[in-house]
Amino acid sequence: MKGNCAIIGAPIQSGASRPGCVMGPASLRTAGLEAAISGLGWQVTDLGDLAITDPQPVDHPNDAVKHLSETSAWIKVVEQAAYDVTGNYDFPIFMGGDHSMSAGSVAGIARRAAEGDRPLFVLWLDAHPDLHTLETTQSGNLHGTSVAYFTDRKGCEAFPPPAAPVPPENVCFIGLRSVDDAERERLASDGFEVHDMRMIDESGVLRPLRGFLERVSAANGLLHVSLDVDFLDPSIAPAVGTTVPGGATFREAHLIMETLCDSGLVRSLDLVELNPFLDERGRTAELMTDLAASIFGRRIFDRPTRSHP
Repeated sequence: MKGNCAIIGAPIQSGASRPGCVMGPASLRTAGLEAAISGLGWQVTDLGDLAITDPQPVDHPNDAVKHLSETSAWIKVVEQAAYDVTGNYDFPIFMGGDHSMSAGSVAGIARRAAEGDRPLFVLWLDAHPDLHTLETTQSGNLHGTSVAYFTDRKGCEAFPPPAAPVPPENVCFIGLRSVDDAERERLASDGFEVHDMRMIDESGVLRPLRGFLERVSAANGLLHVSLDVDFLDPSIAPAVGTTVPGGATFREAHLIMETLCDSGLVRSLDLVELNPFLDERGRTAELMTDLAASIFGRRIFDRPTRSHP
């Protein structure tokens, strides 16, 4: 499948613990994301970066919660942008920003999918499940609440209500390796599909991925992929504020992306948590760009040769 692709930046860092994600969209542009995808036969339009103005105060009884007003405003802006762009482009890419961006991107895409009477499925490639609510978060960093929000878990009512919540059984986690107790309980009880890194070590990435893709296809669903930098092992992707050892290797990550391309099911993509301040000569931005290109049809033997001494 080739068509028109939109790239849109959401320079959000209100949900993260370390500043720097605000530079993520610029870093992906510098790494050549637009050229990589247009070189594969897609018509690419850069829609620029979103912005918020004058966030309205929002209070919450959990004193740990940080930047709730700003993050709520971002969710609202990104949700509307995601809804709009999916009506005009075949394949949007949302460039973050921290992972709170995906609360808005998934919610907006889900609203559009519901209007077309098609179920939305989400592949969450991340070290963390981001299943905290505003009530259970202890760090107060709201990038850890995105999945709880767009699946409409109790405890996220301070955010703008999602118009079309994604059913938990339509969400597949691959790569988990840092899960808090409250999140573990939700993973066990709420019907999510979960494949942590131990399962990947034991069975490889293809078996769980192909099983999930079969479910999406059988339901005539639309698939959104949310790729967090910390899904990858920090030895190959250091530019993230939440590094967790033992992540996906270069070969595993490209195999996932090429398999997603082969399926023809993916309709939208998040690239999140890229913090260029923590990068090494742009290597993480270049890797995220290469992985995105693999979803659009680039094969691993087609990737450009780069040197990072």
